[in-house]
Amino acid sequence: MMTNTVLFMSDQHNPVYSSVYGHPFVQTPHMEAMAARGTLFRRAYCPSPLCMPSRSAFMAGKRVHELQAYSNCTIGVPEQADTYGRRLAEQGVFTVYIGKTDVFAAGDRLGFSRLLEPKDRRSPGDVHIGRQPIAVRPGAEKRANAYGVKESAFDDDLAKVDLALRWLHDEASCLERPWVLVVNVINPHPPQWNTDDYWRLYPEPDLSAHGVDRESARHPHAADLRAHFGTDAVTAEQARGLRRGYFGNVSFVDRQLGRLIDALDRTGLAATTNLLYVSDHGEMLGKFGLWGKCSLYEDSVRIPCLAMGPDYREGAVVESAVDLFDVQASLFRSAGAVRPPDWAGQPLQDVPEDDPERIVFAEYHGHGTRSGAYVIRCRDWKLVYYMDAPHQLFHLAEDPDELRNVIADYPEMAQRLEDELRRICSPERENENAFRFQQRQLALLADGDGKLSENAGGTKGG
Repeated sequence: MMTNTVLFMSDQHNPVYSSVYGHPFVQTPHMEAMAARGTLFRRAYCPSPLCMPSRSAFMAGKRVHELQAYSNCTIGVPEQADTYGRRLAEQGVFTVYIGKTDVFAAGDRLGFSRLLEPKDRRSPGDVHIGRQPIAVRPGAEKRANAYGVKESAFDDDLAKVDLALRWLHDEASCLERPWVLVVNVINPHPPQWNTDDYWRLYPEPDLSAHGVDRESARHPHAADLRAHFGTDAVTAEQARGLRRGYFGNVSFVDRQLGRLIDALDRTGLAATTNLLYVSDHGEMLGKFGLWGKCSLYEDSVRIPCLAMGPDYREGAVVESAVDLFDVQASLFRSAGAVRPPDWAGQPLQDVPEDDPERIVFAEYHGHGTRSGAYVIRCRDWKLVYYMDAPHQLFHLAEDPDELRNVIADYPEMAQRLEDELRRICSPERENENAFRFQQRQLALLADGDGKLSENAGGTKGG
């Protein structure tokens, strides 16, 4: 049986901040309802904790180092990668894409059947990509004050969801072939503006329980990111305001999810349509003195992942680790389409409830850190492998907040996870490739050019 899919993607949602993942006061009743009607994936990860790399990898089914979409700088990024939109459309699946693209190519070159109000990253994108020495990003004070009430805060996202609702009502039921609808909203990504009703939901925001005094906050990569973003200057008052706005934005996203659920129920499409909710990466939100993404700690690299509909079991909880590649693969499985065999990922429908041997991989080569770094998660263990800083090993079952690096106590486990990493790629070679590519980007930025030579990035793949 072929099934339709609505994929709802938010931007920068750390799943810790939602009641469905156990938060004591951040309200996400529609995510809870979705979990009750479908499947909750407890351990979901992004390919890279930064917008353009993560979204590019999801779009193409390829690792970040294969695509060379290392950062949010668009200059010279190869545009020839295939996309899930094109592959599905070529097999007769009607694909509709709404909102933020932010990938290696412009939206009109991604192969979707219909593109509605796309939002591409404007060239040259982020220019603060220097890593040796690390660039210091201007505007820290302005970012730290970007919270509070703004009546237009949600206008853009509301317009995107309204478009999706109209398409579901007017066109979806008329199609005589399977379809995929992708809906993107920007929240809860900064700035943390709310409308008044959402701002009033959380009048007494807390602070992160784990500050800059923790061992993990003193790691060189954490210190690099604080220097890059200037976050050591964030005051307690600003931190509370930013967190309050973030909580409100999460509740807003939850309400938009509820609108999509209601639309599927009202139109009768729920019987033949899956609904998936994910985000492109997480948010540190002050933990270890870090704000935003770019870290490979759990708060930055984990994402929410919920799925309901004919292809997903009601009330199920999956403990196996999954990632956005698995989410992408599930679109093909539901539509009855063939996915390229060399693309990463396995359909969510096929992932066992609790496979302790399942591996997920993430990487980061973007701004604010001195070198590339990689994550391997297996069982209750997580290795963060740095190219120019001490490695970290966390036993997440006993230490979910990543407060204690136990690599000296478990060298055999660290080696086992490093072996898994090396089956995916050579960390040394890919780190070198990323630096060489970024140096050419920086040179082109300085020259005002916009083209890289064909071999600028070195080798591709593992």
